[in-house]
Amino acid sequence: MHHTSVQKNGIAGLVTIHSAPVALRQHIEWGLNSILGAPAHFSWREQPLLVGTIRTVLEFRAPSGTSAKIATALKNWHYLRFEVQEMSDISGEYFRFTPELGIHRAQIDASGSILIGENVIRTSLATFDDLEVRENLELALGTAWESALEPMRGVDLQEVAKLRAI
Repeated sequence: MHHTSVQKNGIAGLVTIHSAPVALRQHIEWGLNSILGAPAHFSWREQPLLVGTIRTVLEFRAPSGTSAKIATALKNWHYLRFEVQEMSDISGEYFRFTPELGIHRAQIDASGSILIGENVIRTSLATFDDLEVRENLELALGTAWESALEPMRGVDLQEVAKLRAI
């Protein structure tokens, strides 16, 4: 799997579109190029898990906050499934989206682990209901998004395994 990049001063970012209807390809490219301020080369491939959809990965360097702009633009095309990450040397942001679940936003540390804020922990612990504590923490971690997107991440891993077997 190769990633393409848009070179610009700023922090590192990664857009992974796991599935997008073929008809939206040009709109997505125009939207991302507009946000990034430079033309990017997109390498689209078929998404075998959802007939009629395609997928791509794009690395970028841009000012802090660009991942939020990208996630906002992409979520407006409701039929996409995607992840957007941006990372400085010490922390970053991570967005995930599926049509069924909507958007999930999380702060991450330098290793990509999700950071759960004090307010989320306090709210979770304010109840004596174990199930509610679990639900609050799973929501903060984005467990449902992780479960929904993991099979799509697996498509790339399967392709790499097939190529290595040849």
